[in-house]
Amino acid sequence: MHHFDLKDGALHAEGVPLDTLADEVGTPVYVYSTATLKRHYSLLRTAADAHTDALGEALIAFAVKANSNLSVLATLAKLGSGADTVSEGEIRRALAAGIPAERIIFSGVGKTDPELAFAIAVGVRQINIESGAELDRLIQVAAMMNASPAIAVRVNPNIGAGGHAKITTGGKGDKFGVPVEEAYELYARASASPHVTPVGLACHIGSQITDLTPLEAAFRVLAQMTHKLRADGHAVTRLDLGGGLGVPYSGGVNPPSPAEYVAMAARVLEGLEVEAAFEPGRLLAANAGILLTEVVQVNERSDGRRFLVLDAAMNDLMRPALYDAFHDIAPVRPREGAAMDYDVVGPVCETGDTFARDRSLPPLEAEDLVVMTGAGAYGAVMASEYNSRPLVPEVLVDGDKWAIIRARPTYEEMLDREPFADWL
Repeated sequence: MHHFDLKDGALHAEGVPLDTLADEVGTPVYVYSTATLKRHYSLLRTAADAHTDALGEALIAFAVKANSNLSVLATLAKLGSGADTVSEGEIRRALAAGIPAERIIFSGVGKTDPELAFAIAVGVRQINIESGAELDRLIQVAAMMNASPAIAVRVNPNIGAGGHAKITTGGKGDKFGVPVEEAYELYARASASPHVTPVGLACHIGSQITDLTPLEAAFRVLAQMTHKLRADGHAVTRLDLGGGLGVPYSGGVNPPSPAEYVAMAARVLEGLEVEAAFEPGRLLAANAGILLTEVVQVNERSDGRRFLVLDAAMNDLMRPALYDAFHDIAPVRPREGAAMDYDVVGPVCETGDTFARDRSLPPLEAEDLVVMTGAGAYGAVMASEYNSRPLVPEVLVDGDKWAIIRARPTYEEMLDREPFADWL
């Protein structure tokens, strides 16, 4: 489910040799495949369209936090994608990329009053409320604007799942959403206010989920709540199912397919007559991107340990340091010879700047190019200039065409952003 393949002895991104991009743009650099983005979106869209009886005209709202590059968002916008956003900045990015406000969902546990006002002013599809305090503030903001924005109450179903504790969001102790009983109370309070219009419920229980069981359990909670809310006289027309379906970062992991995922959701929601929303991020973008990097040197110690030192570092790809995340690593031009075990590391002065331990790879030497696969989600968006390293650039490929969609800043540009205090 990606378009990075070995051709004529070298890895390509669609029709573009990766060593060409390294020569033209430099390394490290993120490279994204348009064909993969389109394929993944179309798989989910086709699956949803096969179940309109249960899911309505389901909205696919890409989780902007996974990859917020404007060209990536514009690629998805042209396919009809909406956006799941968690800040005013992400709303602005979605709008700038051509995603209409009526396909934008605004979530997040700490929305500020100015952000709520902005979301109301531009007319987002709905605002997902995550606490009683937030509902009270939204009502105040909306009253000042003489508005009544559509809202959904985000439920914490006490069902947490995901590939790591730090990306599990539906457990009892997690900061997201409200417990079921509190959600009923918030819905009733919202229904009584002229300044918000409750339209449904939302949940998102985690990320990189490779088993449909917890997702189905969460969706069943939403379905049961829908029946009760309607019995109490409240309108429920939308169910925001969040995202979280995992992707195959390595050959040993085989998550359910988008078709299986959507079919399960349709089975649970059958007969409710609601419009569903899916919020994929990683599912669409992860395997659409790679991080292309160059070997600086190979450090071999007398004890036999071998360090493969790359010019990419934890500031360029944070996931291994944050989550112990796995990324496949492969040479752009494989050499012949027996595989060797390497500790794959970057140049940042922290032991956490390690991408892999004891990874078996083909023989590699200084100036060889390697890629880290599955890096299109939560890669470039988390990158920083730690150690005063220039921010990693991004490239989008479409067939045999390519373009720099975020340039690497020069050192002069980095320094110019920081004016000296007047007294220095």
